[in-house]
Amino acid sequence: MAKQQRPEEPLSGQQASAVRFLDEQILRELTTRVSPAVLDFVEQMVGTAEPLGVLFYGSGLRGGIQDDTLLDFYVIVKKQSDWPRGRLACLANALLPPNVEYHELTVEGRQLRGKVAILSLAQFRRLTGFSSMDTTVWARFSQPVRLVWQRDAAAAQTLRRCVMRATVTAARWTAFLGPEKGQREDFWNALYRQTYQTELRVEKAGRGAGIVASYQERYRDLLLPCWQAAGLGYETDGEEVRPHLSSAQKFREEQAWQVRRRMGRPLNILRLIKAAYTFTGGARYAAWKIERHSGIRVPLTPFAEKHPLLAAPPLLWRLWRKGAFKRS
Repeated sequence: MAKQQRPEEPLSGQQASAVRFLDEQILRELTTRVSPAVLDFVEQMVGTAEPLGVLFYGSGLRGGIQDDTLLDFYVIVKKQSDWPRGRLACLANALLPPNVEYHELTVEGRQLRGKVAILSLAQFRRLTGFSSMDTTVWARFSQPVRLVWQRDAAAAQTLRRCVMRATVTAARWTAFLGPEKGQREDFWNALYRQTYQTELRVEKAGRGAGIVASYQERYRDLLLPCWQAAGLGYETDGEEVRPHLSSAQKFREEQAWQVRRRMGRPLNILRLIKAAYTFTGGARYAAWKIERHSGIRVPLTPFAEKHPLLAAPPLLWRLWRKGAFKRS
């Protein structure tokens, strides 16, 4: 992590204290209990594989499991072959991470669904760093997350450091993309507005602000220790804070963000194209989404499961005949 403090303002002692605080906070967050159904789902999903760990995040964590909940997971592996899939999928994941899989499993007589992204540890470390040109991974892991499966204590510690790295990275960007001075949540809200605009995602307006509002105390508590850990100075004025940034420094990082913004959508489009060929369980995922949004059940043949792209045209024709695309 590059230091931002000036030589006349050494923060090494504060940095060490901040890192200890953040480590304790992230450890507490990662080990907070989740629904036993989530743990059962993960145990079935992992099976005999041996990843380093499985991280649980997203709306299923924030809002609990409902009938239409899609659970979100990241599986972190030491090497690509540690997760069962074909060579093409491993190669694609190495070149343009992450790969995504869809899993449907029965837990206690109830069908649960999960979307699973796979990253190697080396990729996870790189994509949570401040220099990463891809904003998606560190942005996700700056939000609340749980470690719901781990290979051992050493793996858990390694993943905890990556999550902390993502949180510090996000907080550093809040200083450059946020207001000159404001309340702590204002900086996080500014950041998430920018990250949602950078990605090719269809989200309701204010989605990032909703996440911050749901965990307001968490975000307030994390911002200043993250700035300290990153070597950023600041001053407080009542409830407001102001990061110590020169005009040149802020301009330079804002320009660096514009590069990331321009790259964000092309990267995600490339991932969507890749997913058409590597998204394990993609046909079942699409069928579930169609039924969820249109009420039309899509029966899947073995051919459609294996060749979703070839099966798509006749499926779209049948859906059109049934009125799935008519405006209400």
